[in-house]
Amino acid sequence: MAGPQNVAIIGLGSMGLGMARSLIRAGHIVSGCDINEAARESLASAGGEVATSPAKAAEGADIVVVVVVNAAQTEEVLYGAQGAFSTMKSGAVIISSATVSPTQAKSFAERANQKGVLYLDAPISGGSVKADAGKLTVMASGTPQAFAAARPALDAMADTVYGLGDTVGIGSSFKIVNQLLAGVHIAAACEAITFAKSLDLDISKVFEVISKSAGNSWMFENRIPHVLAGDYTPHSAVSIFTKDLGIVSDLGRAQKFPLPIASAALQLFLMTEAAGMGRDDDASVARLLARITGLKLPGMEDED
Repeated sequence: MAGPQNVAIIGLGSMGLGMARSLIRAGHIVSGCDINEAARESLASAGGEVATSPAKAAEGADIVVVVVVNAAQTEEVLYGAQGAFSTMKSGAVIISSATVSPTQAKSFAERANQKGVLYLDAPISGGSVKADAGKLTVMASGTPQAFAAARPALDAMADTVYGLGDTVGIGSSFKIVNQLLAGVHIAAACEAITFAKSLDLDISKVFEVISKSAGNSWMFENRIPHVLAGDYTPHSAVSIFTKDLGIVSDLGRAQKFPLPIASAALQLFLMTEAAGMGRDDDASVARLLARITGLKLPGMEDED
């Protein structure tokens, strides 16, 4: 069994910070960086070392975990002027967990491999609570060598790791399918609870009944409590789904594959972001629908 590893976490948002804590609890030596001062302070409080840049975080690291928002940020934190790649040693492994297109994942891997750095295409699912508990689901693809190098960190961060093949890009493809469903389910849950409000139903009771009925979904059960509490603290922001369903849409268009339901959900997220709620919790789709229809959900009582 491998001993403690030096692990760098690039990106300390709601997912990355929880993953860092899980790694620290497992006995690994963790350094991390983020542009947000509060996130850096939280890492230090958990026993991690705060680095001033991805390059500094990656110095001497056996494993570099990238938990940023999109492909552009992945490009910057890995291959930018202060990117982790500039200081990574040969034989180290990148665990890339941002949701990106399969083509982008392959491009990142090719650049890493040219320097002898391993690359694991490893999108994640489970939310911030599971990240903090070390119980994420990882949809990973990469060479056996990349899996072996990444295993100590994966064991600390995840409850379930799917090895989906030797080819980088397969993991990202699986995640895109997941995000199609997740985005549609969030949009449907928000539509349903707002529709229930329009029927003058007690929406707390609606939540209780539906969560025990056939219409339930993981997203209904997870997101509707945010609506009931009127709390749109961004555990997962609206802008995440404008991006991810945008990737779904791009792939469908490239393949001439129709995606009518995903496209409708994408438009709801785009409208919600256009209404100024892009950085709020993705359950804000319910607020958008409530505003359009003149309804008042919890927390909206003072809105004009």
